[in-house]
Amino acid sequence: MDKMALITRNTEEIVTIEELEALVNSGKTPSAYTGYEPSGKIHMGHVLTVNKLLDLQQAGFKITVLLADVHAYLNEKGTMDEVRKIADYNKRCFIALGLDEKNTNFVLGSSYQLDQKYMMDVLKLARGTTLNRARRSMDEVSRDAENPKVSQMIYPLMQALDIAHLGVDVAVGGIDQRKIHMLAREGLPELGFAAPVCIHTPILLGLDGKKMSSSKGNYISVDDTPEDIKKKMKGAFCVEGEVKDNPVLALFKYHIMPRYPQIVIKRPEKYGGNLQYENYEALEVDFGSKALHPMDLKAAAAEYMNEILEPVRKLMVEK
Repeated sequence: MDKMALITRNTEEIVTIEELEALVNSGKTPSAYTGYEPSGKIHMGHVLTVNKLLDLQQAGFKITVLLADVHAYLNEKGTMDEVRKIADYNKRCFIALGLDEKNTNFVLGSSYQLDQKYMMDVLKLARGTTLNRARRSMDEVSRDAENPKVSQMIYPLMQALDIAHLGVDVAVGGIDQRKIHMLAREGLPELGFAAPVCIHTPILLGLDGKKMSSSKGNYISVDDTPEDIKKKMKGAFCVEGEVKDNPVLALFKYHIMPRYPQIVIKRPEKYGGNLQYENYEALEVDFGSKALHPMDLKAAAAEYMNEILEPVRKLMVEK
């Protein structure tokens, strides 16, 4: 696959594509990062950005993963000791999902975010950021936007500064991170730093076709058992012939097809036998034309998702 096609596949937005092309063609080794707040289970929504880091790593990027323990603490996700334990588990999960430990720089936020220079830059950025702008950016990460703490408004300022202090060229995140990334693009140059290129991935729907929510349990977690995944897939929202907002098709598009050069949908001979696909577009066409039944699609999704997550399960046993 062409390098730019690999970098840009399955993205919602790139700011800007021209800057990204210039970076890729600059002759230097480009760098990219994603930050993860260690605050709970890792689900396939998180893995969407991991997949993009894998694409970038394959394209020759140096990858940094920020385990944002201070951010989690500011966002009231636990004590520092609690979030650091989760951060260590998250790191091992990301490695099990395919990130090369030797070529991925895993950084704990507290290793540099409490330094004097970093904190001074946070204060400088705070001086140039209006309260309304901080509030809008904070709304993307706060779990209690109706009654926010001051700490939760510091959060997006720190996230912007992370890009500069980690020395990366590209910030990767879900499209819900856009306001924070735009704050970084506008605010960092005023402090003498370069504006980052921003790669945004889509937001996945929950398996019930509604917004993904931990309270609803409508997602696949990396520590789900094979039986859990089979059960969840059987109950997943998947209307025959409907392609739009189909969470099962989304699993194939964003998680399964990028990892396999070819997939097989197993079917009894009386229903036409097995189907093989080498790209997602052909799979979508068959499902949209009702040549592929939802139950067969779900069964295949469960099988492939279990294969992808098996290394994480082994990690948990070895824990």
